[in-house]
Amino acid sequence: MSDLTRRATLAASAVLPWATAQAVADAGASPMPSGSRVLVAFFTRSGNTKVIAGTVQRDLKADLFEIRPAQPYPEDYEETVAQAQRETERRYEPPLAATVPDIAAYDTVFLGLPIWGTTAPPVIRSFLRSHDLKGRTLRPIITHGGYGLGDSMAVIRAHASGAMVAEPFSMEADQERRTLNKVRGWLGSIKPG
Repeated sequence: MSDLTRRATLAASAVLPWATAQAVADAGASPMPSGSRVLVAFFTRSGNTKVIAGTVQRDLKADLFEIRPAQPYPEDYEETVAQAQRETERRYEPPLAATVPDIAAYDTVFLGLPIWGTTAPPVIRSFLRSHDLKGRTLRPIITHGGYGLGDSMAVIRAHASGAMVAEPFSMEADQERRTLNKVRGWLGSIKPG
């Protein structure tokens, strides 16, 4: 076997488990049963939470599941913010594109989510209500735009009745809003024409 072929084979074997799990997550389908008792379920809009979830999944050799609403949120950031605000005010929990068919197979669920308007996104509430996590350890992974966790932990505890909710891992990860504000600041400083 040539060096190039050997390297290509090694690279493919290293990437294949993640790529397979990612393809399943991208399709909004059920996690591939791997015998793991750990699930990483995540919701992302800009991709920050997805990067963290993927790292946790690979390092723990866990199953991966992307939480998606049946009707996707708008691609436009500001439209998504407005929709999320309306859903939160109305306590609306959007239907999910898919659920984890055998949540009972997992002892631990890592739950990745961004903070939207100082709380958990409505689709996270839907996910928690749709899955019986009683007796399982729930480990939140939370990204935020600099304002902290808001009431997200209270929401998680209220919607994951009977789960053992661990202290969250959280980090600031808000490049999208910063970029938008920076561009607007620049546009405000120039006079086109």
